[in-house]
Amino acid sequence: MQHEKKSKSPSVIIVGAGVGGCASAARLAKAGLEVTVVEKNNFTGGRCSIIRDGEHRFDQGPSLLLLPNLFHETFADLDTTMTAEGIRLLKCDPNYQVFFHDGEKITLSSDLAHMRPEIEKWEGPTGFGRYLSFLSEGHRHYEFSVQKALKRNFPSIFDMMRWDLLKDLFSVALIPSLYTRASRYFWTDRLRRCFTFGSMYMGMSPFASPGLYSLLQYTELVEGIWYPQGGFHKVVEGIVNIGLRMGVKYRLNSPVASIILSDDKTQAIGVELESGQQLHADIVLVNADLVYAYNNLLPQTAYSKSLAKKPASCSSISFYWSTDRTIGELSAHNIFLAEDFKDSFDDIFNKLEMSEEPSFYVNVPSRVDPCAAPEGKDSIVVLVPMGHLDEDGKGPGMRSDEDWSFLVNRVRDFVITTIERRTGAWGLRDAIAAERVNTPITWQERFNLDKGGILGLSIGFWNALAFRPKTRHSTISSLYFVGASTHPGTGVPICLAGAKITSEQILEDFKIEKPWPRAPPPNLHAKQTGSSLDIGRTDTSGMEPWQRALWALLFSVFLTLANGLGLRSWFPHSVVTKQRDGTEKEAAKVEFGHPRELVIGLMCGLFYETICGQLRTSTHVQMLVSTAERSDYGAPHE
Repeated sequence: MQHEKKSKSPSVIIVGAGVGGCASAARLAKAGLEVTVVEKNNFTGGRCSIIRDGEHRFDQGPSLLLLPNLFHETFADLDTTMTAEGIRLLKCDPNYQVFFHDGEKITLSSDLAHMRPEIEKWEGPTGFGRYLSFLSEGHRHYEFSVQKALKRNFPSIFDMMRWDLLKDLFSVALIPSLYTRASRYFWTDRLRRCFTFGSMYMGMSPFASPGLYSLLQYTELVEGIWYPQGGFHKVVEGIVNIGLRMGVKYRLNSPVASIILSDDKTQAIGVELESGQQLHADIVLVNADLVYAYNNLLPQTAYSKSLAKKPASCSSISFYWSTDRTIGELSAHNIFLAEDFKDSFDDIFNKLEMSEEPSFYVNVPSRVDPCAAPEGKDSIVVLVPMGHLDEDGKGPGMRSDEDWSFLVNRVRDFVITTIERRTGAWGLRDAIAAERVNTPITWQERFNLDKGGILGLSIGFWNALAFRPKTRHSTISSLYFVGASTHPGTGVPICLAGAKITSEQILEDFKIEKPWPRAPPPNLHAKQTGSSLDIGRTDTSGMEPWQRALWALLFSVFLTLANGLGLRSWFPHSVVTKQRDGTEKEAAKVEFGHPRELVIGLMCGLFYETICGQLRTSTHVQMLVSTAERSDYGAPHE
């Protein structure tokens, strides 16, 4: 859907001042568009916001800055730097303390010299080499994701059949789960757990998330974990200030009731606020939760109803504790893993409930940024993942405020007891001077998150790339989407990448030139700059170029055949049927094709696994070993 360029700059209304909305606002304003952001709450950032209790400061949502180059790229595209905007990144070292049920502890770090004895203690003398191989695979996944997924749009399934994408598919692990991939490299269940719990940041179980997401472990263990001094909201604050300088207008405390459509319902022309005021614009960009927007801000359709049935990410009970003393046994980032690791994730993602013994994450921002708490005290955030709400807005067996109060008390007692026993931080309970709590209910009410899912729609293989909800509405022109539930996915750096993708789509549709540099051609074999581990060329497939080309050609043939056999019918799609009275009725339809489709899919999976199982070479591992012997570990650069 392209539009003729008007003499006057197009106007844009952005619904929601989350990370994606604020970044899009600054980008579009830089391109000369008139931008207004309307936000329900009295603060910007959405979940990436601050909670204060006196001199105590807490990050309401994200607390780990990963994929730092995507942050630097955003500021560079806006002709500035993070440093120039007053954002100082602090490195968290160690990355994590991981506490197990039996009292054992493993410390994870981006320092390879530190990691060697930690790995070999559990995996034996060959363990470190296998760890480096794991990082090698993670690097391939990182490069593939950044260059192929986070810098492109996928309006249709045919955009996944481009040669430059297909030819590299066999260097990444799409089908096996993250836990299955980790099991190839680590012999002990303890280490497998250490290097897969990060899937929680995608709102997924490590037993269901694609192995491709080992890129998260890679960026943590190689680029490191960072934290913006002053809180994660400093990043949003910097982007908002850039936008304000470029003319962006922010209207806080302005909840939107609906998106205004043209008389023929084919074009978005503005929004109506809950106050009754109407704001008109040439373009409407929605940064509100996508499922909420489709079902509450737009007329309901079969597609909007099907979105509500898509797999959602987990929710959480989150505690924000102000303590009257420091809890020295805790580092900046701490993970407490359940003894029944798999069962705890099954409770969350299959039964949609709170596990009896959940794994949980504890963040102490004052450990890396002392200004997060008064001297001699700590600010502590505890995130306990749990299943999202059901379609009625209730949790399993949760039918009253008393039920939620009981669950919160049970989880609090479990968390405090677990921390005290595993770390020796006795007296933690008495040290908590004040508390704030978020539950699935408050996540839903405060941020309009569908079912209280804190990370939007799940991002499994069948809900990514061309299968993920689109950044542009399929039938309503001038209506676009950005955020966790649309392409490319969830997480602050991913939403920043999504803001660039959607902004460029808007500019292209309205025939406006992009005011930032054109991205260089994707090169999976280029060195990753700004990384603390320069592992150089990543051609570790063990195949000659002609072999990779042959496999890619065969995979292309498979996709074409599968499409012809009815692959598209596996997914919800709208079907319009004519009724006896002459009216038309729209309904969502899901069909399952002939069993031969499933056979072909199974054969493809087995074929894929056979090939991908051989994707490591000793040459690349040797590069990593030589790097481990160096003592200089760089930081992200401006």
